[in-house]
Amino acid sequence: MTESWVNSAERIGADLHLELSGPGGRRAALIRALREAVRSGRLAAGTRLPPYRSLAADLGVARNTVADAYAELVAEGWLTARQGSGTRVAERAEPLRHAVRVPRKAPPRARGPRHDLRQGTPDASAFPRTAWAASYRRALQAAPTEAFGPGDPAGRLELREALTEYLARARGVRTEPGRIVICSGFAHALRLLFGQRGQGSPGGRVLRGPLAVEAYGLGFHRDLLTAAGVRTVPLPLDEHGARVDRLGRERAVLLTPAHQFPTGGPLHAERRAAVIDWARARGAVVLEDDYDGEFRYDRKPVGAVQGLDPERVIHIGSVSKSLSPALRLGWMVLPERYVDAVLAAKGEREAWASVLDQLALADFVVSGSYDRHVRRMRQRYRRRRDRLVEALAERAPHVEVTGVAAGLHAVLRLPPGTERSAVKAAAWHGIALDGLAGFRHPAAEERAADGLVVGYATPSEHAYGAALEALCAVLPPG
Repeated sequence: MTESWVNSAERIGADLHLELSGPGGRRAALIRALREAVRSGRLAAGTRLPPYRSLAADLGVARNTVADAYAELVAEGWLTARQGSGTRVAERAEPLRHAVRVPRKAPPRARGPRHDLRQGTPDASAFPRTAWAASYRRALQAAPTEAFGPGDPAGRLELREALTEYLARARGVRTEPGRIVICSGFAHALRLLFGQRGQGSPGGRVLRGPLAVEAYGLGFHRDLLTAAGVRTVPLPLDEHGARVDRLGRERAVLLTPAHQFPTGGPLHAERRAAVIDWARARGAVVLEDDYDGEFRYDRKPVGAVQGLDPERVIHIGSVSKSLSPALRLGWMVLPERYVDAVLAAKGEREAWASVLDQLALADFVVSGSYDRHVRRMRQRYRRRRDRLVEALAERAPHVEVTGVAAGLHAVLRLPPGTERSAVKAAAWHGIALDGLAGFRHPAAEERAADGLVVGYATPSEHAYGAALEALCAVLPPG
């Protein structure tokens, strides 16, 4: 015999679920069920039980059955009964320790670095909380009802319209809302374009390899492409950027033309034109990672390569460095022929980028808050870059600083054979940074000089001075 009973909240203020089962009739089953509820902790000490008349009515049993069960549990010490107070779980009736899963204490977190000079992240303390909250409130209030349903895989139209205007004005991108697809960042864009083994997308693979990439870049992106079965071919780099004259039979090329990562510097104008000519002649496509495109200091703005030929370039951007990687918002500006394929790869519903965050970002851009934030951070990061250059000129004049005309990091050129020891010395002193060799493509023909990739955006304002002091102290002598 098994019965379940859930009493109404009006009777005792909380739901109570009992299962009556086993031999001995309903009285014995009710006693067992109440004992187990107390043992397990589902009925905490002091919990008031329903009057026996109410419980009897809900269970469909005689009042005496419930009254006898209560009386026996009172006698055993599981319950207490007082005039005017009703029947309650006894304070001394503690649940068995093995019956309740006690959450274990979280293991202590590993201590982070004392000074974080890793590249790729903005100053988290500078996130514009007040302005973002205002945009979020306005977006929430203005959002149509349908915005709270399943999301459009292309992304909210409000954000795509805002990006169309902003990218044209700030980056020279030529597009329209129907050619923009919202994603959760650059890595997500690569997964949508190239797929991933074991995680096939609904619409299949949009692009296929081989894919030409810059000889130095993020290993994470190369690993992602390798996992998708895409062969990458490294392009040599020099002071003018990627050697696009070395492009051959590849089907696509991935570039960081605004500010080569990590060595720095924009792609030369002649090479920008040359890569478009190559794409047209080969029927290929250029993937433009607009890395650090908004943070420039000592040079005129360099527009997006996409503006040269919107039908041969996939322009990819995000707010991970301009605002925060925590927002997980990015975009792809696509040639018309790829739009349907990317939407098919993404699926019928938006499953990656929060619709409410999209609406908030649209308001943030349209209201001018995004421009104001970028201008403010551009000034802050320029001051930090200048402090880094000045500190090195004074403390380590033999170390050349390169790649600092734009972006959020600098490359420190070291004496030959000292990079590995410098990285180890930095780690020993609690400084997190990267060696230049860690970004080299395994098949690259040439190896750049020894160097450190130092991110000057990550530390908070109050911690930056100490980080510079620590950095200068571990640099190898000249």
